[in-house]
Amino acid sequence: MSARLFTSIAVGVCMVAGAAAQTAAPKAPARPAAKPYSPSKTAWGDPDISGSYNNTQESGTPFERPAEFAGKRIEDVTPEELAKATELRNRRKVERAPLLGGETGTGAGPTHWFEDYNAKNSRPWMVTDPPDGKIPATTDEARARAAAVLARRPAGSDGYNVGPFNGPEDLTLYVRCISRGMPGSMMPAIYGNSYRIVQGQGWVAITYEMVHETRLIPLDDVSRRPHASKKLQFDMGDARGRWEGDTLVVETTNFKERSAFRGASSNLKITERFKPSGPKTIEWSATIDDSRTWERPWTFAMTLTHDEAQPVYEYACHEGNHGLYDILSAERAAEAAAAKAVVK
Repeated sequence: MSARLFTSIAVGVCMVAGAAAQTAAPKAPARPAAKPYSPSKTAWGDPDISGSYNNTQESGTPFERPAEFAGKRIEDVTPEELAKATELRNRRKVERAPLLGGETGTGAGPTHWFEDYNAKNSRPWMVTDPPDGKIPATTDEARARAAAVLARRPAGSDGYNVGPFNGPEDLTLYVRCISRGMPGSMMPAIYGNSYRIVQGQGWVAITYEMVHETRLIPLDDVSRRPHASKKLQFDMGDARGRWEGDTLVVETTNFKERSAFRGASSNLKITERFKPSGPKTIEWSATIDDSRTWERPWTFAMTLTHDEAQPVYEYACHEGNHGLYDILSAERAAEAAAAKAVVK
């Protein structure tokens, strides 16, 4: 047997043996797939999502995908990247705190009094669809409506009203303590971030801490209990709910344009999904659909945390009781002073 032939046979035997050894090597145990969370049931058989919830931990989360995550999807962001971004967001909150309410501050106390500091965000941004994390472009009609609103109610560079204030309609519904709208009432703010969900047979009620609005949501198929006539419009819309498995789906229409989300029209339809994701969390999402305002429907989401230590507290909105009178009377006094100066 030649040396070359012997070498070839030896190499072949080694390769076969190596392959056999590889085949025979024990495989690492497969990681068991996570079981979907299934909540407990009410006495009448609906999934039980009742209790006090809040969104404090989501404070500071950008609504759209920020520049630092350009080109990424939400699922591409690592926990380390999210933790770093959240730390930076919380630092910026502390830096801005002394300027809340203007250059001299509001006198609202030290930063540790505010409930939304040091939030532990659960996501890098809120818009989940389109996948690029950006709200779709608005229509020509929507841009015309927005221009008309600004013409009626001038605003400063910070987005707040600066006058002239000829009547209460010149100030926003939020400033007047009337409504934050829907889903505006769901969004994180510097305080007032709790909700209370109460369930009854055939009904769900949600009370929002900010402005203390309550939505009564009948759980019935829209074909059996249709939405109210389009002639009837509401600041919080007209809601109908249903269960899809363990997920509460709520469809809301009949919005007044004065309170419609992000300048939408009365054609707006919002479809919310309250999906229990764990013993203490609900994955809440809202699909925004209004062809008169955006070129396509879009969706955003955030986590609601169950915490009975943060119930809905009294919302004493004194701005609506006293601030409006003071603002308007001050404007009239300024006008009178200006007129007197001209006469002189």
